[in-house]
Amino acid sequence: MTVHFIGAGPGAPDLLTLRGRDLIAGSPVCLYAGSLIPVAVLDHCPPGARIVNTAPLELDQIMAEIAAAHAAGHDVARLHSGDLSVWSAMGEQLRRLRALDIPFTITPGVPAFAAAAAALEAELTLPALAQSLVLTRTPGRASTMPPAESLANFAVTGATLAIHLSVHNLAQVVADLTPAYGADCPVAVVWRASWPDQRIVRATLDTIEQAIAGSMERTALILVGRVLAAQDFAESSLYAPGYDRRFRPQDATSRFGGAAE
Repeated sequence: MTVHFIGAGPGAPDLLTLRGRDLIAGSPVCLYAGSLIPVAVLDHCPPGARIVNTAPLELDQIMAEIAAAHAAGHDVARLHSGDLSVWSAMGEQLRRLRALDIPFTITPGVPAFAAAAAALEAELTLPALAQSLVLTRTPGRASTMPPAESLANFAVTGATLAIHLSVHNLAQVVADLTPAYGADCPVAVVWRASWPDQRIVRATLDTIEQAIAGSMERTALILVGRVLAAQDFAESSLYAPGYDRRFRPQDATSRFGGAAE
């Protein structure tokens, strides 16, 4: 028996990975975060599977479902939205599974920021503008923020910011970021990225509050950075004619031996 933690992606059912699909199809028990995972993903469950929406459950109740499946020798597909590496509450479940000596696997999923960037038709790292992407959030009821991980501190870097779980706190986001980025810095808010009812609002730090005007709650990602509106940016050296690289050595003196490997 194995518990398969599966990142179910940002919302579109066809953004589920092939590995995730196959693990769901082979698991007699499926525990899924019903508040964020589309029902269509559950179509991959085998006939007769026990399907449990964990949205209203406490951690002890979730672990009880897993323990019961373990006792019966049934694999469990444990579905979380997006990717499991951030804000999934997977860590506390893994800690308990290790204590119980219950085996598990982890299958990554398409993260929300990647789906949002695709919707915006944007690369979030552009030469000379930003080469770093910061995934962060503002404090909430479920999780506080370490003191050093403030938006103001991240803003000093000039990196592109992907701010999760914070659209309800938009006024504070604007206040924290404007001194470093400037009031004219581009902002995009993507609500329910990849879902059929996806919505996008583009503005600046100065105008985003008015542009949103309370029309988006939860499941909205705030992206901030100059890359969002940049047109006149330098091209990467990677494909430049004179750039010496392993698969395109320039001549016999190339560090790569003068022949493609």
